[in-house]
Order: sequence, then structure tokens, then C-alpha cells
Amino acid sequence: MGRAASATSFPLAFAVCCVGVALFSVMDAAMKGLSLSIGLFNALFWRAVAGSLLGLALMLLTRQRWPNRVVLRLHLLRGTVVAAMASLFFWAIMRLPLAEAIALSFIAPLIALYLAALLLKERIGRQAIGASLLGLVGVGVILSGRMRGDYDLNALLGAGAVLLSAVLFAWNLILQRQQAQLASPVEIAFFQHIVMLMVFALCAALMRWMPVLPSAPSWLLILLAATLAFTSLAALAWAYARAEAQVLIPVEYTAFVWAAIIGALVFGDRLNLTTVAGAGLIVMGCLIASRVRPTTAPQVEPSIA
Repeated sequence: MGRAASATSFPLAFAVCCVGVALFSVMDAAMKGLSLSIGLFNALFWRAVAGSLLGLALMLLTRQRWPNRVVLRLHLLRGTVVAAMASLFFWAIMRLPLAEAIALSFIAPLIALYLAALLLKERIGRQAIGASLLGLVGVGVILSGRMRGDYDLNALLGAGAVLLSAVLFAWNLILQRQQAQLASPVEIAFFQHIVMLMVFALCAALMRWMPVLPSAPSWLLILLAATLAFTSLAALAWAYARAEAQVLIPVEYTAFVWAAIIGALVFGDRLNLTTVAGAGLIVMGCLIASRVRPTTAPQVEPSIA
């Protein structure tokens, strides 16, 4: 009877996961628009404010308990990592087409293999190493498109920022694997935003920088980005609770399709062949890695920047 219920819920879980990834892609586009209009730091700061208030409301509404010291330290660490990760990624998408940045970020699950070996003492097999090399070739193909013809230093710096963000994202995957066993999705989302707000506020104080109060249209984008972040997180958490991670992880790569469509419609981005080919190689490497036994590759839920 349990198997029948699981089989029945799988199509719905798959559909919800697709919706979650699509909403996450729209959130990336909203943040790119915000960063271009009011500046990166303002966009990150005010989104963290809106997300923290939304998270606090949900914490009170669902009567979440305050975490103990061990869990709180994990929340603080992951929130700090996500703050740096998001800053690098959104700085990069101001300088790169959305689809190209998303394609480069797909390298993160392969980096997570090596971080899992370093932090969780998991063994890396030959198949996983081969998958990571394939992904590395994909990154090289995408970057080759940037080095061909006009040498765009600004875009190359953006690509470097995405790759550095991907390293932090991979660390974030490891932390989320530990965090998911100790806290609820609402608690995780709330502390991710409140810690990010603390980090950005500290940076503003050290730089003697005052956040600029956004205009009404910008506030709509800020609220949209914060709401999409929470909604996509809830959708993905719900889906991963009802279907195996190895089945749902490939859905993550539909983000490339959404990014290409949104980038073309909203920002006038053009998709080139090297980006498509490189993305294909990275995705192929990730799919090979996802077939490795759990002792060599951690199965983790996606995260939100």
C-alpha cells in the first residue's frame, strides 16, 4: 500500500519540483533586474530584509521552536556561506547572459563530490572523477566562447565569479545535507535570510555605507524575489520528501532552459553554441555522478541563493 501511494505521488512530486526550479529561475531574473537598477548591495540587503520578515511571520505562524546551539551554529555558518555565494553569483549575472551563468553554476554538484570527501570523509570513485573531468571540459568550452573574437575581460571576470560562487554553493550543499536532518524547511529558510541580513548589515557598517530606500517599483521586485525564494524552497522541499533525489536532481538542469527564455525576453540575451555545448557536457557529467553509489556522492536537496 505504501508503494502504491509512493507511485501515485511521484508524478505530482516531479511536477512540483519542475515548478520550484522555474520559480527559482524567475527569482534569479528578478535579482538581476534589481541589481542593475538599484545596485547589487541594495538588492541583496533589501531582499534579505523582506525574506527575514516573511520568515519571521512563518516561524510565528507555524510555532517553530528556537534551535539549540549546535543547530544555531550550523545556521550561522550556512547563512554566511550563502551570503558570499549569492553576492558573487548576482555580481556575475550583471555581466553575463543569465543562461551562461546558470550553465557555469551547474559545476557545483561535481565540486561537492570533492568537498564531501574532504569534509564528510566519503570516498571518490573513478566514475565520479571521470564525471568531474567531463564537467571541467564543459566549463572550458563555455569559457572558450568568451575568449574567441572580442576579448571581454568584464565577462570573463563574471565567469570567474560564477565558478567561485559554485565552489561556495557546493559547500552549501554539504551544509544543507547536515542541516536538513536537524531543522524544518521554515526554520532553515528563516535563518538563511536573517543571517544574510546580518552579514550585509555588518559589511555596510564596516564600509560606512547606508542602504538607499528603493522606489515603489523596486519594492515590488524585492517582494517578488523574496516570495519566490521561499515558495521555490518550499516546493523543492515538498518534492524531495516524496521522491528520490536521484530522480529529481536532473530536473535542476531545466533551469538552463528557463534562464535562456527569460534572458532572451527580458534582457535581450543571445544564446551561443559554445554555451549550449558546454552546458550539455556539464549536465552529462552531473548525471553520471548522480548514478554513483551514495558512499561516493552525497544526495542532497537543491539550495536557494
